[in-house]
Amino acid sequence: MQVDPLAPLLELADVRPAFDAARAAVDAAMRHRALRRSGGPVAAEVALRSSVASAALDTHGFDLEGVRAGVVTDPVVQGALRATAALDGLTGTWAKAPRQVLARLHTLIARDVVPEAWLGRPVKPESVPRLDALSSLVTGGTRVPVLVQAAVVHGELLALKAFEGPNGVVARAAARLTLIGGGLDPRGLLAMDVGHRSREPEYVGAANAFATGTPDGLRSWLRHYASAAERAAEELVDICESAAYAQ
Repeated sequence: MQVDPLAPLLELADVRPAFDAARAAVDAAMRHRALRRSGGPVAAEVALRSSVASAALDTHGFDLEGVRAGVVTDPVVQGALRATAALDGLTGTWAKAPRQVLARLHTLIARDVVPEAWLGRPVKPESVPRLDALSSLVTGGTRVPVLVQAAVVHGELLALKAFEGPNGVVARAAARLTLIGGGLDPRGLLAMDVGHRSREPEYVGAANAFATGTPDGLRSWLRHYASAAERAAEELVDICESAAYAQ
């Protein structure tokens, strides 16, 4: 019997309970009554907030209302918006050809940031074997909960820094694709990047810890990810409450 390479992560101290709690919070938020009538506007608001938060985590922070009004032309913000808008159409390909999707995401995100010749291409040859290994996981190489899969995709892409420019925005978009394609968040309602942004010092420290590959480093990142998912669920409830009140 083939051993699941990610299964040991769930045996790290406090990781399984943290993800169980996060999953319960997400499931509860997804049942909010406002989603029956206002699912579209809620998803649009989540997409906007996620894009702005993701760009901010790559040091391109701008006021949400300015982005909403269309007065922010920062290329990383615009790239994050393009990538978020493309996620739904990339979901099917992600499960079959993740390397192709990563190239597409980088092209969307970094189009006005790096030279055209660099778009969609890993800049570090040494990252290619690990990208291939990650692709194997995405295409069915693991059966751990999808939230754990997304955490690994996110952390690994941050650690690899495989692409030039706003590599973090690529990593966060790929993690959201994992959640959407894996069925946890099929409508793109979970603003994970808002969760990361709300705990930014922890996010940065835990990502650096993940890159060490040690059990403590992996545990630190996974626990952060679970906490960010709970915060994302709270954000969804807040958006839903605002949508319900506006009706």
